[in-house]
Amino acid sequence: MLFLHRKMSGFPKAFVVAPDEANRRLDQFLAVQLAETSRARVQQLIKEQKVLVEGKPAKASLRLSAGEKIQVLGNPTIAPLRAIAEDIPLEIVYEDEDLAVIDKPAGMTVHAGAGATEDERNRGTLVNALLHHFRNLSSVGGDLRPGIVHRLDKSTSGLILVAKNDVAHRKLAAHFAGREIKKAYIALVHGAMKAEKGTIKSSISRDRIRRTRMTTRGTGGREAVSHYVVTKRIKSKFGKFTLLEVKIDTGRTHQIRVHLASLGHPVVGDALYGAPREMGSRNSRVSLARNFLHAAELQFVHPRTGEMMKFARPIPEELEALIKTLTRE
Repeated sequence: MLFLHRKMSGFPKAFVVAPDEANRRLDQFLAVQLAETSRARVQQLIKEQKVLVEGKPAKASLRLSAGEKIQVLGNPTIAPLRAIAEDIPLEIVYEDEDLAVIDKPAGMTVHAGAGATEDERNRGTLVNALLHHFRNLSSVGGDLRPGIVHRLDKSTSGLILVAKNDVAHRKLAAHFAGREIKKAYIALVHGAMKAEKGTIKSSISRDRIRRTRMTTRGTGGREAVSHYVVTKRIKSKFGKFTLLEVKIDTGRTHQIRVHLASLGHPVVGDALYGAPREMGSRNSRVSLARNFLHAAELQFVHPRTGEMMKFARPIPEELEALIKTLTRE
């Protein structure tokens, strides 16, 4: 049961432990109750003694009892971080004084998270590479996300649009909000899709139990729309697969991955959403160390000139190699 005190900041927040939540750790309990707060920030709240159990500070590992009252007094104090320029190779597809289009490799995080530190997750990001390669980037996204107008998952490769100044950033962000920027992805999924094409309109929210996942089964999710077309069907000794072109009207976290998984066809390599880590039989197996998802096409109106800009990039070599393996007789 949740009680909220009516204050502009939303704090303090008060909770009462229900019988079915008894014996749960304090940090696990709060991670569920504070659905929009990361596990790292929950830990920080407890460390700063901004969480009281029956009026007293408690440890994250405390096992709760039914009926106990818990108060969250405020937000955690997070030290501001700045992205760090690093000499990391980039494939720059296009650039001018207002923007750049980058072909991001799989395995590269777009930007560090709010809970990152300089010697951990704030290294090797796309933002760090951008700071090294470009003199100017927009400041709209803050010190950790300069130039970033939209994102790609770490394990997704392909085209990403970067703003070099605030005017371009705001115009491009408005174009994204107005669904005027078109993106097409290539995805390989497990199994044989029944329809040749379709539209998925399931709303998406964060999984309340597994915080790294998104789900279409939650309540109060955000609208998400994905369109897919089958481009190739593969029957192999490793199993059945379907190659898709996917276009999205919205840009929710993990949208394509969670939408396709909701149909029972997870993206190859995407163990987070149910894909097997290896494919095939005991004597003949193959695996992919990333998700088979590639942002192949990007189309938008230039924020300064009004010119229609179109870019495309083929799937990377490791994805092409997997297709050849699967289709080899």
